[in-house]
Amino acid sequence: MLVQTSAANHDAQGEDPQGKREKRKRTPEEVVRSLQARIVKAQEAGKYNKVKALQYLLTRSQSARTLAVERVTENDGKNTAGVDGET
Repeated sequence: MLVQTSAANHDAQGEDPQGKREKRKRTPEEVVRSLQARIVKAQEAGKYNKVKALQYLLTRSQSARTLAVERVTENDGKNTAGVDGET
């Protein structure tokens, strides 16, 4: 039996009548985490060329750079003295 659905029913489910959904933008954490997971899987499978390619993607991704900058600028120890004893 074929059941027809109305356009209003699709909107309630988060879809438009053409069957397309809005893509949720992934956070930098999600992008980096998925690339890291892919690297681990490729390493376990022995696909070393794939590992190298994924590492290349990760090291040059905007998401990884964003996280690196956040990590450095939000460092709690950034005002403690270093080896020179200043700032």
